[in-house]
Amino acid sequence: MKRFARGFVPYAGIVLAATLALTGAEPAATQPESLIGVASVIDGDTIEIHGQRIRLEGIDAPESRQSCTSLDGKAWPCGKAAAFALSDKIGQAVVTCQSHGKDRYKRVLAVCFKGAQDLSSWMVQNGWAVAYRKYSTAYVDDEQAANDARANIWSGNFEMPWAWRKAH
Repeated sequence: MKRFARGFVPYAGIVLAATLALTGAEPAATQPESLIGVASVIDGDTIEIHGQRIRLEGIDAPESRQSCTSLDGKAWPCGKAAAFALSDKIGQAVVTCQSHGKDRYKRVLAVCFKGAQDLSSWMVQNGWAVAYRKYSTAYVDDEQAANDARANIWSGNFEMPWAWRKAH
């Protein structure tokens, strides 16, 4: 087969497409992208790895400026507490994220893990975030468990993060 400049091979795309069709394989571009590295926590549902902002898919955490109210009526900075909880959980460990696209703010949407622990699940189970039902029902059971245990934001009163953002 005649080769052109820079290794271009005529019909290579056709051969690849035919091979994928016959084997049932999907092209690599449709596979979830992995982002791996030490993460910096931006807030309770957003991290950054190698300069790439990553939104934890399927959850919504209180905003950094958001307060919650304890049962005795005292306000506490639940948004900052959620971010600190995520930061403490991750520490300096390597985080692995499986990308599932981007949100409207161009952040990567991903499910991220510290070892085998799904960080979104951990945040919701521990009452630092809620299941973001508008986009996913993956963490609804975790949310119910946190609510039943009256964990963190569930220990008093709070406004759902999406409602707080709309109001502020």
